[in-house]
Amino acid sequence: GCFRIGNAGGMMDNVVAARLHRPGSVGYVARSGGLSNELNNIISLSTDGVAEGIAIGGDRYCCSSFIDHVQRFESNPDIKMIVMLGEVGGVEEYQVVDAILSGKITKPIVALCTGTCADLFPYEVQFGHAGALANAKAETAAAKNAALSAAGAHVPSSFNDFKRMIATVYQGLVANRVIIPRPDFAPPPVPVDYAWAHKLGLIRKPANMVCSASDDRGDEVKYGGEPLSAIIGRGAGVGGAICRLWFRRAVPEYFEKYVELILAVVADHGPCVSGAHNTIIAARAGKDLVSSVASGLLTIGPRFGGAIDGAAELFSDAYDRGESARGFVDRMRKENKLILGIGHKVKSLENPDKRVQALRDFVSRHFESSPILDFATEVESVTVRKRSNLILNVDGCIGSSFVDLMRQCGAFSQEEANQYVKMGCLNGLFVVGRSMGLVGHFLDQNRLSQPLYRHPTDDVSFLELAEVRAHISPL
Repeated sequence: GCFRIGNAGGMMDNVVAARLHRPGSVGYVARSGGLSNELNNIISLSTDGVAEGIAIGGDRYCCSSFIDHVQRFESNPDIKMIVMLGEVGGVEEYQVVDAILSGKITKPIVALCTGTCADLFPYEVQFGHAGALANAKAETAAAKNAALSAAGAHVPSSFNDFKRMIATVYQGLVANRVIIPRPDFAPPPVPVDYAWAHKLGLIRKPANMVCSASDDRGDEVKYGGEPLSAIIGRGAGVGGAICRLWFRRAVPEYFEKYVELILAVVADHGPCVSGAHNTIIAARAGKDLVSSVASGLLTIGPRFGGAIDGAAELFSDAYDRGESARGFVDRMRKENKLILGIGHKVKSLENPDKRVQALRDFVSRHFESSPILDFATEVESVTVRKRSNLILNVDGCIGSSFVDLMRQCGAFSQEEANQYVKMGCLNGLFVVGRSMGLVGHFLDQNRLSQPLYRHPTDDVSFLELAEVRAHISPL
């Protein structure tokens, strides 16, 4: 099942009538959820209202007991008197009796156990709740009411007298200045529910958009709930802004710094890679900045820059399943799948990628541990035995280390970390970082006044029809 929080006070007019829109001085605990609504009404008519109310349920074995909440009410300075509504069945009320007798509960408590009519039947009676059945005399409502009364609780003779008893105890506390009645005030107006408003001829248009990343209402914009001035004030920089907008939570400072390092590392890789090449071609064709940069961004995918999320999923999944590096490589070979995050066109063991080394150095200095990155490094030690350029590349290093970062920084559960990877946030880092480089290439081409680009004919291999057929595999 699912845990759900619902409106226990009815519609807004009932909430206001029961004074549930502001705190009172009474804390109550009841078995029945239905009767808790009646308690809201009784207490609002007899006192200055409810400070806190809870229904623990009528099951035989509940998640909490009367004494749990009565003790909380005892320690809450805003609660001046306690109301407890029990019923036939169970012995939890005797824990409250013991607490009163031992002096652990000193606040006045009005208590009643319903179901005294069960004594009139010549046989055991099962009432509506699973726990509403007396299996022994001590579990009868009459026995529990007598014990509560003897301990010093205020016990009415019947439910009809419950309201008067609550009012009497409350008025005594007011007279002794223990309670200073809280003034009523008009609650802020709340739009009526759509279905009800439709019946009344009113309309409350539902929202067309939902947003939790930022909020520009008020004096200043908030990123993920934090005011921009606060982000700037603590020197968080671009990394802090991204973490708030993307993850909507506070993260350690080294987390934000690692984001900034990643942006710097992936900002550019020369004019010959796909993204920069497209941006340069568009810029030289006279296109504007946005169009040129978009042309470069649209090349990002599994073959160029978009493998970070895939590498993160591959390495973390294999690690979580307890695979060895050799077993992982063998499995990928059998399944005829590429290992995203492994391999480079130019870099190799003999010509290592300084960007990967910078990332590894940061991880070793700031991360408590990096099991996913360590696993990816073990995979690299297997793959380079085949060819020296099958190294852990930037995509693989960022993907594996960022999973380590999210899982171990204390701000994410493992499930949340996996979800962000599946949503594509790591490729998002590449998009943001590489956009800086693409803007640079656009400005560079315009600054150098480069003309329209035409690819040289001698760099194209033109195939005749027979040659084309030779290159096409038969079905």
